[in-house]
Amino acid sequence: MKKEIVYFDLPQLLFLFKTNLPDVVFWAETTDDPELFCHRLQAYVSGILSQKPAHSRYEAAKRLLKTLQYEGRTLRDLSTEKEIVCRTFATLWVLLRGEKPKAVRSDFLIDLYFLFAQLHGREAARFTGIDFACQTNRWPTGLDDEVVAVRGRNKERIIRLLVDKIDRLKSTANKYKFDENSLFDDKFRQVEAWWSQHTFHLAMAIRDPKELNRFLDFTLSPATVEVLDEAKKKKMPFFITPYYISLLSVGDEYDDAAIRSYVIYSAELVNTYGNIRAWEKEDAVETGKPNAAGWLLPNEGNIHRRYPEVAILIPDSMGRACGGLCAPCQRMYDFQKKRLNFNLEELKPKESWDAKLARLLRYYEDDSQLRDVLITGGDALMSQNQTLKKILNAVYRMALRKREANKLRPDGEKYAEIQRVRLGSRLPAYLPLRVNSELVDILRNFKEKALEAGISQFIIQTHFESPLEVTPEAEQAVQAILSAGWIVVNQLVFTTAASRRGHTARLRATLNRVGVVGYYTFTVKGFAENYAMFAPSCRSLQECAEEKVFGCLSIEHERQLLPALANPAGLHAFIKGFQKKYKLPFLSTDRSVLNLPGIGKSMTFSTIGVMPDGCRVLKFKHDAGRSHSPIIEHFESVYIVENKSVAAYLRQIGAMGEDVSAYDTIWQYHEGVTEPLFKIYEYPETDFTVTSRYTNLQIDCPGDMVI
Repeated sequence: MKKEIVYFDLPQLLFLFKTNLPDVVFWAETTDDPELFCHRLQAYVSGILSQKPAHSRYEAAKRLLKTLQYEGRTLRDLSTEKEIVCRTFATLWVLLRGEKPKAVRSDFLIDLYFLFAQLHGREAARFTGIDFACQTNRWPTGLDDEVVAVRGRNKERIIRLLVDKIDRLKSTANKYKFDENSLFDDKFRQVEAWWSQHTFHLAMAIRDPKELNRFLDFTLSPATVEVLDEAKKKKMPFFITPYYISLLSVGDEYDDAAIRSYVIYSAELVNTYGNIRAWEKEDAVETGKPNAAGWLLPNEGNIHRRYPEVAILIPDSMGRACGGLCAPCQRMYDFQKKRLNFNLEELKPKESWDAKLARLLRYYEDDSQLRDVLITGGDALMSQNQTLKKILNAVYRMALRKREANKLRPDGEKYAEIQRVRLGSRLPAYLPLRVNSELVDILRNFKEKALEAGISQFIIQTHFESPLEVTPEAEQAVQAILSAGWIVVNQLVFTTAASRRGHTARLRATLNRVGVVGYYTFTVKGFAENYAMFAPSCRSLQECAEEKVFGCLSIEHERQLLPALANPAGLHAFIKGFQKKYKLPFLSTDRSVLNLPGIGKSMTFSTIGVMPDGCRVLKFKHDAGRSHSPIIEHFESVYIVENKSVAAYLRQIGAMGEDVSAYDTIWQYHEGVTEPLFKIYEYPETDFTVTSRYTNLQIDCPGDMVI
């Protein structure tokens, strides 16, 4: 692929078609309508398939035939709930005949050009092991000496600003204040001591765009400040701790786009805020009515559920806040509705919370299929230690009661027992100072007694987005969690900045180094607010096939790794030896998926069309490797229109300094299959048969769910 092609306009692209694909142009010019053009294409492709072509041509022929099957069909895009009509080849026919339909962009023709070029046997250069090493090694980590030194200078600059901030604070209620006669050096040392307390960072969090610019040494562009000012006017939450600000580069010492874009909002996000809809449609709940997955829930905000085995618990506590608001957050809808926020005093548990928690946990206890409690928010570790301890103790008692009740049920009618407890938190990356000795004791003590209730899997589920977030402080926090007998797994969001060649591979390697294993790599949901962050699904497939593959584990590898994961305290040392023994740069334990509206995580899809703006139309199927709500029986497929064309994505990373030619093969990825779940993430086998009967399920109008 020539780099310049993604910048071509329509006349240039038409010339390219006439020069390199004259037969396709001839068929368009010599047919009287697009239907005949499609018949001619179908005959041509069928002829190629009959010749048993090379793999690349075969895949292109498959995609073209699949797209032809959907030509002229009206579908419903489940993400926007709008009807679309697939007119891929009708649009191409008109363009090749010299006409220009309205709203057609060059990106449409670019996508089709590469499809036909592949069909004609033109292949991009393969991505090699040497390419992998070069692309991966260019990314710095937060453990590198040079980066640690930069953060040290940032910290010193920020502490000086914090001294000034505290001097200007008039509230006597603030516990972080100086003695009246303190000199500047005394104040500096005091803030330096407070720096190790996570509560200090929460109290001193930046909530105003102008203050953020000041703390970033006035390096934000006027356009960025204008966007953030608009966010403030729209009352969009803004919350960044001094610790996380210290990770950002103010002097171009390293490329921090993957973390910067997480906390500095795009114009698209700000413009859309106030009209954001729930991508996870099952999160939109009306009391007394089943959600989009068919589950009845005890109330609107505290429990989210999609699958039979697991339900998310969002406590009424400071756990409804975060260490910062992530720009691509799937809970942005809840922040917009003010169910989640950063008013820390308001979020402290009310006296009625204990009774409400007991009622919520009865939902798990009385459900026939639930065996996995995921406590998140917000952020589970934003809850105060005593609050978290109360929640975990209540979970333990509930699990014990559920296990005892099962003794009265015959085999085949027994309920699923609680086997897994997870805490969802980004604080190991955002604010690792939160992991203090008291928290570690709570985690350790809970595990010791929870084992007798049948719980055997204890997981901190976190979000490291970049190897730059893996700092000495984060490493220390992870080691402390591992020492308590909990494993730490990572969920990466595959944003535009994070999707650049080698970046995710470097993150996996850096996380493995400190004892963290990968869980999911999420494609960003495709709503308009995430346009700046979105990387098309074909890039995720490309990353799996060309980069993640270097850490691929065999069945024998998995068998050897599983016992070590059951002993978290020595995990980081074991992984280091394991990688050295098998010459693995990292462990590919994560699955790349898109969180589909209503039916769960999947990367099983086919490309079935291209919209006039160049965005691909994808036909998804659910992940056949796990159980789902029975509602999926009422719809086999889900159609999603991506919100960014492949060409626009390549131009975007090109503007970030990427060599676009390094992504040559991206056009070949148009069909995906969900990766199998790594064994550690499977539920333990039981010595009894769980009932097949569902509780808390109501599928009222399956006809409305047919897509």
